[in-house]
Amino acid sequence: MTLEEKIMEDLKEAMKSKNQAALRGIRAVKAAILLAKTDGSGQDITPEREIAILQKLVKQRRESLDIFEKQNREDLAVIEREEIEVIEKYLPKQLSEEELEATVRQIIAQTGAASMKDMGMVMGTASKQLAGKADGRMISEIVKKLLSA
Repeated sequence: MTLEEKIMEDLKEAMKSKNQAALRGIRAVKAAILLAKTDGSGQDITPEREIAILQKLVKQRRESLDIFEKQNREDLAVIEREEIEVIEKYLPKQLSEEELEATVRQIIAQTGAASMKDMGMVMGTASKQLAGKADGRMISEIVKKLLSA
């Protein structure tokens, strides 16, 4: 079952159960997929592209959440948290910090990186290998920590 088919089924369920948070999140995913299909790039919607779309949606909501929290707008922050939770259900299971650190250590060993100068090389490999399994910001923090040690 493709992500699009799963979204349609879940959308019907959310409508039946009148779950507004799920409806908002699922509709956002559906809209992003439709936009990607009709963007004129001619690219197929592969599972990797689906993950990238979902990650982008979560990232946008996290950025909005940070802004709302800084402005003490809890009413808007709650909406963003609910949508993040809904969208993350469609992403692969995220790695724990320990698992992520172990994987980054392996990548550093494979690439032969020794200092912060090699961060770009490590991040490129890590981003490809960990696509959908970890947040880019978290990967970057761990790479910096390990390369600067």
